[in-house]
Amino acid sequence: MPLENEKSSLLVSKLSGLILIVVGFLLVASGYRADSTGYAVGGIVLIGIGIAILISKVVRRNPTG
Repeated sequence: MPLENEKSSLLVSKLSGLILIVVGFLLVASGYRADSTGYAVGGIVLIGIGIAILISKVVRRNPTG
Protein backbone atom coordinates (compact mmCIF):
# COMPACT_ATOMS: atom_id res chain seq x y z
CA MET A 1 0.00 0.00 0.00
CA PRO A 2 2.87 2.49 -0.33
CA LEU A 3 1.36 3.70 -3.59
CA GLU A 4 -1.92 4.68 -1.89
CA ASN A 5 -0.08 6.59 0.82
CA GLU A 6 1.95 8.44 -1.81
CA LYS A 7 -1.19 9.37 -3.75
CA SER A 8 -2.94 10.78 -0.70
CA SER A 9 0.18 12.72 0.28
CA LEU A 10 0.45 14.09 -3.25
CA LEU A 11 -3.22 15.11 -3.24
CA VAL A 12 -2.87 16.91 0.09
CA SER A 13 0.20 18.77 -1.16
CA LYS A 14 -1.48 19.84 -4.38
CA LEU A 15 -4.60 20.86 -2.51
CA SER A 16 -2.58 22.91 -0.02
CA GLY A 17 -0.76 24.61 -2.90
CA LEU A 18 -4.05 25.54 -4.55
CA ILE A 19 -5.50 26.80 -1.27
CA LEU A 20 -2.42 28.97 -0.69
CA ILE A 21 -2.78 30.44 -4.19
CA VAL A 22 -6.48 31.23 -3.68
CA VAL A 23 -5.90 32.79 -0.25
CA GLY A 24 -2.97 34.75 -1.69
CA PHE A 25 -5.14 36.18 -4.46
CA LEU A 26 -7.78 37.14 -1.91
CA LEU A 27 -5.18 38.89 0.24
CA VAL A 28 -3.76 40.76 -2.76
CA ALA A 29 -7.26 41.86 -3.78
CA SER A 30 -8.18 43.02 -0.29
CA GLY A 31 -4.83 44.76 0.09
CA TYR A 32 -5.34 46.55 -3.19
CA ARG A 33 -8.86 47.56 -2.26
CA ALA A 34 -7.88 48.79 1.22
CA ASP A 35 -4.64 50.36 -0.06
CA SER A 36 -2.62 48.21 2.34
CA THR A 37 0.83 47.23 1.13
CA GLY A 38 1.25 44.64 3.88
CA TYR A 39 -1.74 42.59 2.77
CA ALA A 40 -0.68 42.78 -0.86
CA VAL A 41 2.87 41.65 -0.11
CA GLY A 42 1.60 38.86 2.13
CA GLY A 43 -0.71 37.70 -0.63
CA ILE A 44 2.11 37.72 -3.18
CA VAL A 45 4.25 35.67 -0.81
CA LEU A 46 1.44 33.11 -0.35
CA ILE A 47 0.94 32.91 -4.11
CA GLY A 48 4.67 32.29 -4.56
CA ILE A 49 4.71 29.55 -1.92
CA GLY A 50 1.66 27.88 -3.47
CA ILE A 51 3.18 27.95 -6.95
CA ALA A 52 6.47 26.60 -5.60
CA ILE A 53 4.65 23.68 -3.94
CA LEU A 54 2.81 22.83 -7.15
CA ILE A 55 5.95 23.10 -9.29
CA SER A 56 7.95 20.91 -6.90
CA LYS A 57 5.27 18.21 -7.04
CA VAL A 58 5.18 18.26 -10.84
CA VAL A 59 8.96 18.17 -11.15
CA ARG A 60 9.22 15.33 -8.65
CA ARG A 61 6.63 13.26 -10.53
CA ASN A 62 8.15 13.91 -13.99
CA PRO A 63 11.90 13.32 -13.89
CA THR A 64 13.85 14.54 -16.91
CA GLY A 65 16.20 12.40 -18.89
